[in-house]
Order: sequence, then structure tokens, then C-alpha cells
Amino acid sequence: MYRKTIVAGVGMIPFAKPGAGPAYPEMAAQATRAALADAGLIYRDIEQAYVGYVYGDSTAGQRALYDVGMTGIPIVNVNNNCATGSTALFLARQAIASGSAECVLAVGFEQMAPGALTAKFPDRPTPFERFDAETDALVGLPDVPLALRYFGGAGIAHMRRYGTRMETFARIRAKASRHAVHNPLALFRRELTVDDVMASPELIPGVMTRLMACPPTCGAAAAVLVSEAFASRHRLPAGVSIAAQAMTTDTPSTFEAHDMMRLVGYDMAREAARQTYAQAGIGPEDVDVVELHDCFAHNELLSYEALELCPEGGGERMVEDGDNTYGGQVVTNPSGGLLSKGHPLGATGLAQCFELTQQLRGNAGARQVAGARIGLQHNLGLGGACVTTLYRAA
Repeated sequence: MYRKTIVAGVGMIPFAKPGAGPAYPEMAAQATRAALADAGLIYRDIEQAYVGYVYGDSTAGQRALYDVGMTGIPIVNVNNNCATGSTALFLARQAIASGSAECVLAVGFEQMAPGALTAKFPDRPTPFERFDAETDALVGLPDVPLALRYFGGAGIAHMRRYGTRMETFARIRAKASRHAVHNPLALFRRELTVDDVMASPELIPGVMTRLMACPPTCGAAAAVLVSEAFASRHRLPAGVSIAAQAMTTDTPSTFEAHDMMRLVGYDMAREAARQTYAQAGIGPEDVDVVELHDCFAHNELLSYEALELCPEGGGERMVEDGDNTYGGQVVTNPSGGLLSKGHPLGATGLAQCFELTQQLRGNAGARQVAGARIGLQHNLGLGGACVTTLYRAA
């Protein structure tokens, strides 16, 4: 039996371009203090902390939290590529749900460099060697940066299989910009048209333009999770809880299917979503609002299908019908998503938690999804890991 987990507090700082903000200890401390203040707690109330980041030395989590307090608690450093923040959240929730702790902090941060992602340890095997070999065979484009050819290759596969048009990916990017206009914490808040997206420089001809890719970003976000008993004792609001959560990793189909869509995590996401729906006793039709991993506009469309928000091959129709935004079936990425809000790798999963918590509290202002009661989070990291989390309003 798992104990109910309450999201007692969330915090997030404005995301910024590399070099435009403070160093990681200050970013993480600001987000942590904001989450504690939101919960009405102090750092001494925290029993364990899980700290996520991708680009940093070991124990950078301790360095970041020592600026908030030094209470001797366990601090666990987490690195799971782009799913790092939600993996920290997953571990924090496990500690609460299992009874190991009653008040736990999850925080994620990233201090990124400009430009495309690159390997940091060229003197040893890369975790992506099998991914690269499969991409070389299926897509080619060896001179294109790794993330672009992975997700661009997945976009090519969807276009060939279902006749999806490049303009559909541009419509997803334009939708993200319309949502981000109302998010003061987003990196890019200028509204874009489909023509703007299509006219930006091509990264892969006929498939991807620069505006279809998320930018390198610096930032931090945090969440304080507590047990129902702790919330009751401390008279904390129990307005938002984690109703279900699942984490998956790659299976043989990632490579054996010889399919770029599966190479970038389609099967991981589908299985995580199925487990999450089953735990919560609901279906995808019950979800009101989704924060999903739109590192590229192409992956947002793939995620609609993997999360069963539409049938396989139905992503383009979902976009055309406006069922991915306000007034449609389900509002996806009201924050602006990774495409407009930004993608500081270690912080992304907790920034998604921040947004969904605000939505289910009814505190999202101009971007509020009317009547939102159930929120779904999807955070994906290649190499690979996927975490889906379902939140419920009291």
C-alpha cells in the first residue's frame, strides 16, 4: 500500500539564456526557497532531498542546498538526461509513498552552455553509441548534431508513415508561443505565426527549422512533497496530490524495431502512461491539462499518440482540429513547453510539476485551463528514461 503524496509547495525561477543569469547554486537556492515559502515550511522540516542536474560535478546538489541550510539530511544527486528533474520527483514521491519520510524536497537545475548538446567525456564509450549506430543506418546526417538527427529522424518516420506535413510541426511551435505569452517565467514570450516558424533557418531540409527546436536554457525549479499525515499535522493545504506515477526505461524494441520513433522513446512513453492511467483508475480522456516533453515540435506530436491522447497516426488531425489547446480536447503545455519556456535539462521535470500544480490550484492566471482537475506530466530522457506523473486536485 502506498501513502498519499501531497504537493505542498512548488518554486521556479525565470528561465534564461546561457550566461544571462546566476550560477547554479544561486538558481537552485532561489527555487528551493520559493518552494519552501509556498509550502509554509522551513528547510529544517525537510528530511531528504533529491537534486537533479546533468551538466555538473558530483555533489553539486550538496553545494546548491548548502546555501539554503546544512542540516545533515541525505542529499541524493540525480542524473537521467532530460528526465532528470522528474526522476528526482519520482524518488521523492517514493520516499513519501513508502513511508521512508514525510517531508521531502526535489529540486532540479541546469547551468548550460550555448549551442547544441555535445558529449562531455570523449575518452570513453558514449551511452548513445547504439543510438548513433541505429540513427546512422536509418537516417544518416552524420554532420547534424545528435539531438537534431534523433528527433528529426523520428519526424521523418512519422511523415513517411502517416503523411504528416512539416507545417503541422510549425503549428505546434506557434501554439507553444501563444501559450508562453502569458507565462512570466518563460524564456521566449513573443508570439510566432506558422509562417514565422517555417521561415526560420532549416536545420534538416523539409523536416525541421530552428524554431522547431527548444533552446539551451539555464534555470531551476523545486517541489516539496509531504505525506497526508504530515499535511494534517502542520495544517497544510492538501489541494494537489500525486495520484499515480511510473518510470520506464528502454526495452529491446528501442533498437530491434529499427524505427526512429521508437528509438526516441515512443514505447517508453506509452508504457509509462499506461501504468500511470491504470494506477489512477482513469483513462486519457479524463485528463484536462498536460505538460509533455516537447524538446522538438516533432516529439510533441509523437507524445500525443504515445500518451494515447489521440490514436496512432492521429497527431496531425489533433493539431488541425485544435484539440491540443484551449477550447479543444486537452490543453497541452500551457506553460509554453520546452519550446518557448526553455529546457534547462535538470530543471524541466520540476518546472512541469510547478505548472501543473498551479493549474490544479487554479492559480495560473491568464493561462489557466478552466475547470482543470487532472493533470498529466510526461518527461523523457534519451539513453533512456521516461517518467509520467498524474496529479489530481482535491
